[in-house]
Amino acid sequence: MTLRSRLLLAQAPLVLALLLLGTLAVVTLGRVGRSGQQVLEDNYRSVLATQRITEHLERMDSAALFIVAGERERGQAQQAAQRPPLESELATQQGNITEPGEAEATQRLRAAWTRYQSAFDAFLQERDPEASRARYFQSLSPAFQAAKAAASAILALNQDAMVHKSDRLRQQSGQVNTLMVLAVAAALGFGLFFTTSLVQRALRPVSVLSQAVRRLGQGDGEARAVVEGGDEIAWLARDFNTMAERLGQYRRSSLGELLQAQAVSQAAIDSLPDPVLVLGADGGLLNVNAAAEAVLRLKLDEGGDALGRVEPEVRAVLERVRAHVVGGRGAYQPRGYEEAVRVEASPEGGRWLLPRGSPVHGETGEVVGATLILQDVTRLRRFDELKNDLVATVAHEFRTPLTSLRMAIHLVAEGVVGPVTEKQADLLFAAREDCERLQGIVDDLLDLSRIQSGQLQLDLREVRTEDLMEHALDAWRTVAEDRGVRLSHSLSQDVETVRVDPDRLHLVLGNLVGNGVKHTPRDGEVAVRVLRDGALVRFEVRDTGEGIPAQEQARIFEKFYRAPGAPPGGAGLGLSIARDIVQAHGGELGVVSTPGQGSTFWFTLPQPTPQSMPEPAGD
Repeated sequence: MTLRSRLLLAQAPLVLALLLLGTLAVVTLGRVGRSGQQVLEDNYRSVLATQRITEHLERMDSAALFIVAGERERGQAQQAAQRPPLESELATQQGNITEPGEAEATQRLRAAWTRYQSAFDAFLQERDPEASRARYFQSLSPAFQAAKAAASAILALNQDAMVHKSDRLRQQSGQVNTLMVLAVAAALGFGLFFTTSLVQRALRPVSVLSQAVRRLGQGDGEARAVVEGGDEIAWLARDFNTMAERLGQYRRSSLGELLQAQAVSQAAIDSLPDPVLVLGADGGLLNVNAAAEAVLRLKLDEGGDALGRVEPEVRAVLERVRAHVVGGRGAYQPRGYEEAVRVEASPEGGRWLLPRGSPVHGETGEVVGATLILQDVTRLRRFDELKNDLVATVAHEFRTPLTSLRMAIHLVAEGVVGPVTEKQADLLFAAREDCERLQGIVDDLLDLSRIQSGQLQLDLREVRTEDLMEHALDAWRTVAEDRGVRLSHSLSQDVETVRVDPDRLHLVLGNLVGNGVKHTPRDGEVAVRVLRDGALVRFEVRDTGEGIPAQEQARIFEKFYRAPGAPPGGAGLGLSIARDIVQAHGGELGVVSTPGQGSTFWFTLPQPTPQSMPEPAGD
């Protein structure tokens, strides 16, 4: 016999018990239902009829009061409308006599109704208001009370009968409940006893197979399931024994190599001093090294919430890098030390970690995760801060003697302290230009120091975009004319005003226009364009110069970086300061360039749409 047949046979006692129980329930519930239906058929119709008779009597009494109050036409119409339905309800009651004494009560109601009609007809014959009032209180009202009392007696009789029948029905229901409980208990005991016995006999081979599987899972490679017979369990046991034999052979041949490879790979990432995390495409933690466990206090065995103990700022950085890599945008490389995140690592104190990310590819080439390395740049960041402090201090100390030097050269060149020869004047003018260039470098260094120390405060105002462009172009118009470079600008109509810090934005636009003029040959052009890009305003400075090689474009925004072949002058800080100012406004700065075809420097600023932008204040 197969396992399926045994299981079906084991369910037979329970099915039989349920069949008997269902038959008994149907018969018993049918009897209870008929008893309840009898209550409705016998008494509810009479209760409803007497209630409606009472309502019609009360409306006729109300009609009589209308007549007494002087509204005879209304009263006559109302009482005439009540008589036919009252007769109909009284006929219904006479045809539904079900209780002892109900026939005599119905006859009394009929007699009272007849008397009340006669009294009402006599009442309607009275035309004098005083006579009508007297007849109402003397004869009509007592007749009304008598008819209403007769209807109430029938109502009470049927209600009492319903209560008695309900009590009997409740008792009968209680007996049925007791019977059903006993029947259910008996059927359940009978079915469970025989079903359990048959199921245990049918599944005993399953227990043997389960024990063998458990032993194999615990590492006992010699576990085997001994099951006799020809049913499905016996076939499964034989397949299990075959699988266990082959698994033992495989483990003996490959397990050592696999475990060794896993140990070597884990040792390799544990040897790295920087925290390393492997995240899945869904953000789950797949693996960490010892440094990550120590610095970030991570535990791989904490399940899906392993990153819950990480500080919120660090978790936000990890999620941003993971989203970048998993989103198919390639490896993530930080732009500078400003992307480093601080982690409190006691007792060493705070540490600055710079995130990097690389994709993890699946068998078919898709990105299935990301490997994140948090490079410890604490010492490098401190060196960078020391360098910035030194540069700021030196630049600050330069300002006073430089100002004195500029004033002295100016006084001597203007002949204030005595006549100057032509050759001396040439030297003085060259020295003054060098001082002006040095003053610009000092100003750039001080601006950079304020930006990096977080002291840059923006004074946002609503200004005309046309004025911003004109100011930037006017500052370089003389130089452009000397070099034979044309300056032009264009403005979209939906960006007539922008909300910015005008002094800071003058510095950004002036730097970009100046770079364009310096790198554009004679008969070239530098064009400034402003247009709207959704919720952003986009500024573009395009030149027709020599362009920037692709390998240099990623570095031109770095501090103190000067591209090979750049004209002399400056400290390589202009674009770095411009980028920081744009980012302080919440925008982004970039470049698009092709060697030999010129460059386009652009930056975007978040601005409200024209519909939501407030009107600019008048001059």
